[in-house]
Amino acid sequence: MTEAVAFPQDRTCPYHPPAGYRKFRDDRPLTRTTLFDGRPVWLVTGHPEARALLSDGRLSTNVENEGFPIPTALFRDVPRRRTPLLGLDDPEHNVQRRMLIPAFSVKRATAMRPRIQGTVDRLIDGMLARGDRAELVSAFALPVPSSVICELLGVPYADHEYFEEQSRRLLRGPRAADVEDARESLLAYLRELIRAKRVRPGGGLLDELAAEHLAAGRLDVDELAELGLILLVAGYETTANMISLGVFTLLHHPEQLAQLRAAPELLPAAVEELMRFLSIADGMLRVAVADIEVAGTVIRKDDGVVFPTSLINRDDTVYADPDTLDWHRSARHHVAFGFGIHQCLGQNLARAELEIALGTLLRRLPGLRLAVPAERIPFKPGDTIQGMIELPVAW
Repeated sequence: MTEAVAFPQDRTCPYHPPAGYRKFRDDRPLTRTTLFDGRPVWLVTGHPEARALLSDGRLSTNVENEGFPIPTALFRDVPRRRTPLLGLDDPEHNVQRRMLIPAFSVKRATAMRPRIQGTVDRLIDGMLARGDRAELVSAFALPVPSSVICELLGVPYADHEYFEEQSRRLLRGPRAADVEDARESLLAYLRELIRAKRVRPGGGLLDELAAEHLAAGRLDVDELAELGLILLVAGYETTANMISLGVFTLLHHPEQLAQLRAAPELLPAAVEELMRFLSIADGMLRVAVADIEVAGTVIRKDDGVVFPTSLINRDDTVYADPDTLDWHRSARHHVAFGFGIHQCLGQNLARAELEIALGTLLRRLPGLRLAVPAERIPFKPGDTIQGMIELPVAW
């Protein structure tokens, strides 16, 4: 047991862990911290220990368990309910994941690359046609993954402004009533869409799931809508933030940016390193359903456990000089996509989007730079997915 330090905290630099987390790094691999209401939880900061625990069936994602860690007042005020896929443990989780694996395979992501490239080129064409500057979040970082996930699911992209706004409210509130209203609004939209697809099928994963699993009784319309909600929101929010924060970070690291421009073949490794370095989903949550001994400490049944990815991915026993961007290191074992049974289902698609989006930006906009001083550019607080709120650029 060590002196507790509150979690989560805001970052002072958008691509580094909060300065207040230094103590956690010094106390690796496991330490005690408190949440906003003073409740103690375990914070896992060691990389090997995190991977072992995230693969351990004695840790649960069931938010209805009274011991589940509640990191913010907004999280506390929203009714507890188990979400499909993310909030389920095996064997229920495995049933849903197996339904979705074919749609997110390496083969499927590879097949989508030409269409992703077409979307990226079209958006850059539009930026160039409008002048020599843009707000990159709204003009590029958000519409790239938004259009991709719409095509994958079979959701009309014409409705993207609606569901992007509802997604922002769902993730950030600011009030619990906003979260609930956004959730119900999106579910109603998806139920209507699914019912329409049953009458007039189109293309996309929702059509495939409806044809295969609704008719067989393995899912009903409400369950499919809830699953679609998770896929829709998770399918673009994380990638959009990675694109915007990735560009900001590259522009702050001119030496590494020059290396990447000179050797584009480094791009896949650079994407892995940026995932490790940025760790935008900074705080996976679990609750112990049995006692677990780890690193000479016992996590007791019903204890809350938090995994801050920004610290796990900078464990200096695994990554030499972890606060430095290095395209030549092996970063593939990072936990930015999670680990274990809940490892991100869409990671193959996300990698493809990031490689194409970042690579094409660097190739087609060789003069890309920040349009305002970095300190004036707003980024997101520590209680949500990390990324840029706005990113004014010029070229």
